[in-house]
Amino acid sequence: GKLFLIPIIALLVNQVIKMAVEAFKGNFTWFKLFDYGGMPSSHAAFVTSLTIVISYYYGINDPAFAIALIFSLIIIKDASGIRLQLGEQGKIINQLIKELPDKKEYKYPVMPERLGHTNAQVVVGILVSALVTSLLIFIW
Repeated sequence: GKLFLIPIIALLVNQVIKMAVEAFKGNFTWFKLFDYGGMPSSHAAFVTSLTIVISYYYGINDPAFAIALIFSLIIIKDASGIRLQLGEQGKIINQLIKELPDKKEYKYPVMPERLGHTNAQVVVGILVSALVTSLLIFIW
């Protein structure tokens, strides 16, 4: 149970922090709870917590730790790499669509602009998750 519950709790804590950051910026909506991007990175938090939990309960020599670590690196790289670039492309495409004549503009969907994370968002997600995970391991 702990292998599953601790990362889920770490993910939820990061999502609550993300909602608080959005509320502070005046962008609060419940839909942001399931949105990509933002501070901190919940993807980075989740995989970091999973890796820490596996290392604690099974050790770093266990194959599960190697799998979790590689999985974490891929997810984190994806969040701050390709997904961030896709969001930037979405902004540019949306701007180009807005410049079209009105009767052509409506034919194109609005592209998502917030898909990835900056390095700072990833680092904060990792740090918050490491703290939450360590506290939960200590408590349990």
